[in-house]
Amino acid sequence: MSIKSLKYCNRCVMPETAEGLEFDENGICTACTSSEQKMHINWKERREILESLIDEAKKNAKENDSPYDCIVPISGGKDSTYQLHVLVNVFKLRVLAVTFSHNWYSKIGFYNLVNCLEEFNVDHIQFTPNRKSVGVAARKSLQAIGDACWHCHSGVGSFPLHIAVKFKIPLLIWGESIAETSGRASHFNPVLKFDRDYFLKVSAKISVDDFSSNPEERRMFQLFEPPTMEECIEQEVHGIHIGDFIFWDEEKQLEFIKNEYGWIEDRVEGAYKGYKSVECIMPGVHDFTNYLKRGYGRATSQASMDVRQGLIGREEAAMIAQEFDQIEPAALQYFLNITGYSEEEFYNSMKELRKPQVSNSEIPVRQIVDSKKSSPKLPFVIEFINSIRKATKENDTRNN
Repeated sequence: MSIKSLKYCNRCVMPETAEGLEFDENGICTACTSSEQKMHINWKERREILESLIDEAKKNAKENDSPYDCIVPISGGKDSTYQLHVLVNVFKLRVLAVTFSHNWYSKIGFYNLVNCLEEFNVDHIQFTPNRKSVGVAARKSLQAIGDACWHCHSGVGSFPLHIAVKFKIPLLIWGESIAETSGRASHFNPVLKFDRDYFLKVSAKISVDDFSSNPEERRMFQLFEPPTMEECIEQEVHGIHIGDFIFWDEEKQLEFIKNEYGWIEDRVEGAYKGYKSVECIMPGVHDFTNYLKRGYGRATSQASMDVRQGLIGREEAAMIAQEFDQIEPAALQYFLNITGYSEEEFYNSMKELRKPQVSNSEIPVRQIVDSKKSSPKLPFVIEFINSIRKATKENDTRNN
């Protein structure tokens, strides 16, 4: 393992600094233990529980004359695409798809989202915060939690809850189980209550009030704050993950949605697999900040999952993690541009936010691309606008 001061799982390559992760007396992490549990779950019984929850949702919708049985938060990623397949085509639910856009969509990610909506023919509501507020949030996010993505962590939980309350649709259904990759739950003891408090504490980590004391900024971030507990209780809003009720195999599911629905992989910075967070240009920055403060990145997580599934050995996983986690992402330049941070300020901030286990360790960084000499990576919407403007200008020039 690349950082000698860290304790690593004896089976995979996850370190002790992973949030919520614990080791047993044999040095095996909770994610590995949970993965073993999958093989001993009675998935037929779990599916029957899911079917009863779905039947109840359909009954409630009919009694309340609602056009929707449930809300499905989607990004267009592999999980939400498979969610819609299961819920729309298998269980025949009337779904309202809800998207919180981070306003950092990649070209392939944008395609996957709109393709998903067309393939499953579902109604869709999307909230896209303005670009200025995203820049402000990204800057404050690094200061507050050592992460570029507070607005996304907050929005993906809070906005669907707002829609659930507003349209009186109590059931929200997410995809992958928390037990798949996190130490915060296991398959024997899954987290079955995904409500306001869960997203505030686990996903957002801090509230809007804690995030900013500036009244103008707090108004700007209003939809990043979940509805009140009283509103959620009144509408009986609750959420589940279908990955807690059906056997979740992301490799098989990935091949399925690619073949059946035309879902597309793409190169994702910091990852050695092209399917995680493919919808965004910034996951590399998010994972890089995690590497700088915790000593591991996306490749470590992906390689560890492959070890648990028997696809690779621990030694190969360690080599993969070292190869990809250390690379400074090209999108970092865009992050610096929108936040006003200098490169020195960024690295100094991350050093101050290091976990105690790596506070005095060398955390190696490699630059593959000189971001100062190359064009910064941009969200697809900006690239699209620029391309249309350029084409229009060239066309006008030819006509004149």
